[in-house]
Amino acid sequence: MGKATITSNPTVLAAVVNAASASYSGLTAKLDYLSAGDVEQVRAAYRFADQAHLGQLRNSGEPYITHPIAVAAQCADWKLDAQALMAALLHDAMEDCGVTKIELIERFGSPVAELVDGLTKLDKLHFNTREENQAESFRKMLLAMARDVRVILIKLADRSHNMRTLSDMPRSKWNRIASETLDIYAPIAHRLGLNGTYRELQDLAFKHLKPWRYAILTKAVTKARSRRRDLIQKVQKEVDAVFVAAAMPVRIAGREKSLYSIYTKMQLKHLSFAQVTDIYGFRILVPGVIDCYKALGLLHQLYKPVPGKFKDHIAIAKLNGYQSLHTTLVGPAGINVEFQMRTEAMHVVAESGVAAHWLYKVNHPDIGSDRLGSQWLQSLLDIQDETHDAAEFWDHVKVDLFPDAVYVFTPKTQIMALPRGATVVDFAYAIHSNVGDHTVAARINGEQVPLRTELKNGDVVEVVTAQISSPNPNWLDFVRTGRARSKIRHHLKTMEQTESESLGERLLQQALRSEGFESLPDVDPAYLPIWDKLLRFSGNKTRHELLTDIGLGKRIANIVAKRLVLLLTEAGHKPDALLLTRERFTASDSNGVGAITLDGSESASVQFAQCCRPIPGDKILGYLGRGEGLVVHMSDCPVALKLRHKDAERFIGVDWSEEPVRSFKTGITVTSSNSKGMLAKMATALAAAEADIIDIDMGQEGRQEDRQLRFLVAVRDTAQLEVALRNLRHTPSVIKAERSSGANAST
Repeated sequence: MGKATITSNPTVLAAVVNAASASYSGLTAKLDYLSAGDVEQVRAAYRFADQAHLGQLRNSGEPYITHPIAVAAQCADWKLDAQALMAALLHDAMEDCGVTKIELIERFGSPVAELVDGLTKLDKLHFNTREENQAESFRKMLLAMARDVRVILIKLADRSHNMRTLSDMPRSKWNRIASETLDIYAPIAHRLGLNGTYRELQDLAFKHLKPWRYAILTKAVTKARSRRRDLIQKVQKEVDAVFVAAAMPVRIAGREKSLYSIYTKMQLKHLSFAQVTDIYGFRILVPGVIDCYKALGLLHQLYKPVPGKFKDHIAIAKLNGYQSLHTTLVGPAGINVEFQMRTEAMHVVAESGVAAHWLYKVNHPDIGSDRLGSQWLQSLLDIQDETHDAAEFWDHVKVDLFPDAVYVFTPKTQIMALPRGATVVDFAYAIHSNVGDHTVAARINGEQVPLRTELKNGDVVEVVTAQISSPNPNWLDFVRTGRARSKIRHHLKTMEQTESESLGERLLQQALRSEGFESLPDVDPAYLPIWDKLLRFSGNKTRHELLTDIGLGKRIANIVAKRLVLLLTEAGHKPDALLLTRERFTASDSNGVGAITLDGSESASVQFAQCCRPIPGDKILGYLGRGEGLVVHMSDCPVALKLRHKDAERFIGVDWSEEPVRSFKTGITVTSSNSKGMLAKMATALAAAEADIIDIDMGQEGRQEDRQLRFLVAVRDTAQLEVALRNLRHTPSVIKAERSSGANAST
């Protein structure tokens, strides 16, 4: 909240010191659950904070130190530990007083400094929109960024006190602070089960957002309370009598609906105040879980239940651990009265939620966790008993609060929620598929990062795009979101079909040349009957589909070509005798189909077989696998030879371009003595040949003198591979180096 500088007037200074002392004495009265040593540590933190904030006033004119004291007092009401109380007293010291984290570590220890640092980071986050889904994301981001639950609890105590004193702030700030409280902090309090804080924050926000309506509703509730006092007393007397007759020890307390919940009910259901019938209710606290159901039975015998108004939150607890039986009964004079039945343990959880983790153990040290009504709370207390680790406790809570997720900002402060482990590429596709498809680089918090970088809560992510860029198949190795994966696969599949169609057209055209026709018939009305008959023959719907099938190996180019020649001949077209003679004279032995030239620019439509890993300089042949496109093998590859024996018509001639545009993968097997630094020496030898190491398999480590290593390297051609092998053979400790492939070719 706002602060001002204090004057040097001695009288004012004395008044300030007295006010702060009185305020701190109120805090110490609440610390009876701490040990003497812990109380002394809290006192030391108070003295440090008091000195740090010396000379600062709140807008109300009070010394600024009264705010940290009030925050610590709220934490003491929740029975938080000494570290949390110290952090509450120091929570503004880093941000407002120039105190460093190192200084806090030296004076109060690392845990306290980490809590203060966490609070300082949360204070730097600003929510600037009323959009509902952004508010939800912001709430989750706050929770995700807090590595310790105590950070959130102190933050809620801080917000509660700021809201109680909001009237001292300039009226121009009321709307923003109250809206943020209503949208962000009240729901967090509710999610953590802090129902008392939740109701207070809502009512205070309502008071400052809509002061006129708040005032009118306050008067109406006060009048109704006075009017119905006799009725409420009568109900309580009758209920008391029922439980006394049943010999059931209970504690009965009145419960009044909060002003904000009355207002929202009137708004949502379009009711007048007179039509809201459940303003007043009763809470029945009983010894055990079974007693809750007994109490329900007794009440249903006393008054008639309203149909459809019974809820069993004991059998099915709310996610924040809340448990109670709710029923609405028709009381005297036909007035509906709500009753809630719960045990003392459930009541602690209902009012304090996560804070019950500390509170219940302090207030009920003699009752074991097996008596607790909430399994959720029980599991948290078990963790505290076993580890006393607040961070582990918070991790357990967060699993229930939201599944693994990270919350990051776009450069325009929009919040994006992504699965934990999501990368920059996932973020790009979450913005838009067009952004993802053209991503080339990224910056996180202003720094250049690799695209595979995993995102962390609170990161500001900026994606750099270029229209010439397209998805990389390697992205599939690290993306986490289904959206990114499906978009990348869709793009690659589209690209594969386009390339397959182009390859199919080349194959069919070459097959047609070997039959004496220079080129494929044009797509014009004169040739449409020929294409229609050819498509009926092949079973394809379109020319595009036919050519794609040829490129994928689902159709054999020379068979389709022979059928096309027959159709062309029937239509009166004759083959070129000179072209026919030349093609047959120069044709390879691969079914008379001319060779396809490869330069490495082919991607999805052409695959290089992993059984032999061909590279430029090797003799190769192509196999049109069914649905696989063109698979390139070395000509002496045993796998290819076996396929050729069974399926000869699917093989076509392929050859290397004179200038391949990229490098190709191949294998090298090295046998060496088991000496120190051998791997480094081999890597140096390969680097000297400019061969890129992609993978290394060192096999099983053993005590034998010799080791066999398998390298997967990228080289331009067989000449570069020969240089790499020669360098390896001249390396000390290397016994043998050879190319490894399906053909076992040794170079």
